[in-house]
Amino acid sequence: MSAPTQKKPLPFIANFTAGAIAGVSEILTFYPLDVVKTRMQLETGKSKHGLVGAFQAIVREEGKTLSRYVTRFSYAFFAHFPFVGLVPPLLLEAPKRATKFAANDFWGKTYLYLTGETKMNQSLAILTGSSAGATESVVVVPFELVKIKLQDKASTFAGPMDVVRQIVRKDGVLGLYAGMEATFWRHLWWNAGYFGCIFKVREMLPKPETNGARLTNDLIAGSVGGFVGTALNTPFDVGKPVVKSRIQGAEKIPGVVSKYNWTYPGIYTIFREEGAAALYKGFVPKVLRLAPGGGILLLVVEFTLGVFRNALGPPYI
Repeated sequence: MSAPTQKKPLPFIANFTAGAIAGVSEILTFYPLDVVKTRMQLETGKSKHGLVGAFQAIVREEGKTLSRYVTRFSYAFFAHFPFVGLVPPLLLEAPKRATKFAANDFWGKTYLYLTGETKMNQSLAILTGSSAGATESVVVVPFELVKIKLQDKASTFAGPMDVVRQIVRKDGVLGLYAGMEATFWRHLWWNAGYFGCIFKVREMLPKPETNGARLTNDLIAGSVGGFVGTALNTPFDVGKPVVKSRIQGAEKIPGVVSKYNWTYPGIYTIFREEGAAALYKGFVPKVLRLAPGGGILLLVVEFTLGVFRNALGPPYI
């Protein structure tokens, strides 16, 4: 009897496409919570609004200026009219998710080859996730910078290209990479927690015997991973002039050195001046998005990869 044929890994483009499709699905479902999260993080001192209050404030204070938010990327507007101005966020966010899963697949294969292991283990899953997060950070920084500038309710930018033009004119191309270090740590920790937990939770769950059970396991594992990743990385993502959002949101003043230039000293400054709770501003809307959102991402990715395998046939099945 001949030995069973080993399943061949799918090509890079399949993982990239699956990630993009999953990203679109996640945005369609959970994106409004990101607007609320950023608004809460952009407040200095004690937060004026809770989750519900932040939603109500956006509707009350900004709901009347329809045309402004359609032309300004529609981020704030999208929070209370969920399907207006949807195309720009999709065009920016989908490549980020595509990069996440494609990079995780690439680094997973690379580390298995370098270590001589035949199967993924917990340590490699965390290392792979960290490397994917580092790779993703290089791609997403300009997108994140544009998003934060436009989500700030005090923004006067006409749209995403206006943000890019003004930043490049004022600070050069490298100005688009403001907050790179904070973004690097944010994505490294989130992906380490996300993909590391996915491996462990899948290992703990009953072995699926049907496609439906497998997708259910993916939803559970991705949701747990999204929660843990969010808990780990939120301090790196907090508000204006706080670590990532504050570094990217703050205006540069000639001759004045920003107190939030570097991530870990910035975290310590926030902790010292505002307390530990300030490091988790916006955590509730963020985790409400990224915990189930992480589940949706993994479920859609695995479902889409299954479609690719069936379409390509042996030896991918």
